[in-house]
Amino acid sequence: MKALTIALVASLTLVSQAFAADLLIKVAQPVYTKQAAHYFSSQGLKSEALTEQWIHVEGNTTQAQLQGFLESGSILKVQKNFIIKTMKNPTLHTALQKYLADHPDQVNAPLADARDNPAIPNAPTVGSGADPLFAKQWGMSDIGLQNALKINPGSNNIIVAVIDTGVDYTHEDLLPNMWRNTKEIPDNGIDDDNNGYVDDIVGWDFLDNDNKPYDLAAASLGDILNGGNPGHGTHCAGNVAARGNNGIGISGVAPNAQIMALRFIGEQGTTAAAIKSIRYAVDNGAKVLSNSWGSEGEDSADADENQALRDAIQYAQDHDVLFVAAAGNSTINNDTSDKRGYPASYDHANIISVAAVDVQNKIASFSNYGATTVDIGAPGVKVFSTTVGGKYSDSVIPMLGANWDGTSMACPHVAGAAALYWSAHPEKTYAQVKAAILASAISIPSLQGKTLTGGKLNVEKLMQQ
Repeated sequence: MKALTIALVASLTLVSQAFAADLLIKVAQPVYTKQAAHYFSSQGLKSEALTEQWIHVEGNTTQAQLQGFLESGSILKVQKNFIIKTMKNPTLHTALQKYLADHPDQVNAPLADARDNPAIPNAPTVGSGADPLFAKQWGMSDIGLQNALKINPGSNNIIVAVIDTGVDYTHEDLLPNMWRNTKEIPDNGIDDDNNGYVDDIVGWDFLDNDNKPYDLAAASLGDILNGGNPGHGTHCAGNVAARGNNGIGISGVAPNAQIMALRFIGEQGTTAAAIKSIRYAVDNGAKVLSNSWGSEGEDSADADENQALRDAIQYAQDHDVLFVAAAGNSTINNDTSDKRGYPASYDHANIISVAAVDVQNKIASFSNYGATTVDIGAPGVKVFSTTVGGKYSDSVIPMLGANWDGTSMACPHVAGAAALYWSAHPEKTYAQVKAAILASAISIPSLQGKTLTGGKLNVEKLMQQ
């Protein structure tokens, strides 16, 4: 115990020097996190219990304030509340810099309606008919979606949590498939289902802590250049489960699955918000988590591990939930680099790590890879999908030639495939669903030695299993 205390004191000293204002603390059971959070609050710190063992503490944290807990053996881990971002678009930033250097007057030119928190519409009456923009979705044809849906079109019995920048839940092609918390009475100001969240009808916004997880897109080119969100989560959601065969727009891989919208990133997010998003998703019925976000290494300035995030993913695994993750956009070998993409490179059994491929079956020039840490490839170059404001596009900003490229776009294809297969086989476990996805991959030369399967996603072959 003495050795553990000394190690924790050293850890706390280093952490406090680097990031004293924002910590995650793991306490030993049977210490109750709510009681521990109350103690830290009494020390003048802002604190909240994230899980049964993790507490988020903000303020000018000092070693003296934790000394009693340290000496009692009640603290198991102290770490920074690591910053998390969406995967950087490999071409957008460069194209923006060049354009704005030539057109400085356009820095503040409006891009989109910057509205936030629009009312959540009621579920609409769904039409029928071919999706008129499906032909623009090369990725859906590439993975054999049309033939897969002939085998089994899937149902709405699987919830996919899109953990991202939010979702435009008013979009005509996403609204019909938005998850609805039927245990909650809309807009009555009461937590009807006692899950800790008031009026959480389609999900939750863990960035602004409200019940409207809307995908607030950047209002200008300058905002995007400074790290603003171009509508990342909405684009991802369309690839997962835009409503299919409704005579409107496009189709997701799982055209009848439910989309749970969880917003935790704007220009950036935090580990604490990611943990809350994951726990919310699992506790409210999601079976597949789509995660197009992460970091290069645990922290480029610190050798410390993000144990809190690892524990949250383990919680999902323990509850039979798949965690699909983007491998990263830095052309890095996730097997060997200290800058490998996380959380995709964690060794949890429920993670599927996804690389990006293009229309010519080449691994994308930007995609991370790894023969043991990256599982499969999926379409991730010039991907056509839903965008904020009821629109559709394969270009983030058409006038720049900056496309929707990235393992962020590949990841939702696999998340959708998991939902489609699981809806047809609800008796399967996460391990069986993962195994089926990997076993049905189609081998392509560019992924040989680059991914575990050496192949790319194929849902037609998947649904034949």
